[in-house]
Amino acid sequence: MAQLRADNVAEWDAGWFAKQDDTADDLFYQPVRKVVHIDDAAIRAVTALYRELLPAGGAILDLMSSWRSHLPPDLAYRRVAGLGMNAEELADNPQLSEFVVQNLNQRPELPYADGEFDAACCCVSVQYLQKPVAVFRAVRRVLKPGAPFVVTFSNRCFPTKAVNLWRYTDDRQHQEVVALYFAAAGNWTGITGREDRPPAHSDPLYAVWAYTTTTD
Repeated sequence: MAQLRADNVAEWDAGWFAKQDDTADDLFYQPVRKVVHIDDAAIRAVTALYRELLPAGGAILDLMSSWRSHLPPDLAYRRVAGLGMNAEELADNPQLSEFVVQNLNQRPELPYADGEFDAACCCVSVQYLQKPVAVFRAVRRVLKPGAPFVVTFSNRCFPTKAVNLWRYTDDRQHQEVVALYFAAAGNWTGITGREDRPPAHSDPLYAVWAYTTTTD
């Protein structure tokens, strides 16, 4: 972690973002997995955080989405665009108004116009990004000024598909890693971390979020 600084992204060792399983992500995510990857307590924590930070009635980008988005079910959003890896899973997500299938590790740029969204979220998937700074910059571009990007994760993952940086750091350091992504991407402000302490034997829920600056 010491050599990973926000001001030396060009010098980051690519080995930190390699994976044990370097076969194509498209093959790994081809099987349909209609399961949740965190337990009910952690899902409730995600939903509560979204209720707090994502604007009701807004246009929301659900990054690395799947068959469930965990948005508050009683709130209406003008638009919820999902971007993920499995078309069948995305099509079964009742909260999405539209979706795109895209591998961000191959194409980190997003297929949306500048300032299209009022907020973005990424749930239990940030650990798989091999070009995180490029993705965080792309998210910033498609958000309106002052919009939040909320990243949540737990202590679970597909270990062979998580990047080495994630696998060799602990839960506390994972929050530092995501905060580093925001800082390295630039033009994010108010970087904040939070831990939701679960009941005994439940999944922990960690979150890091920030807001786009009003000017580049």
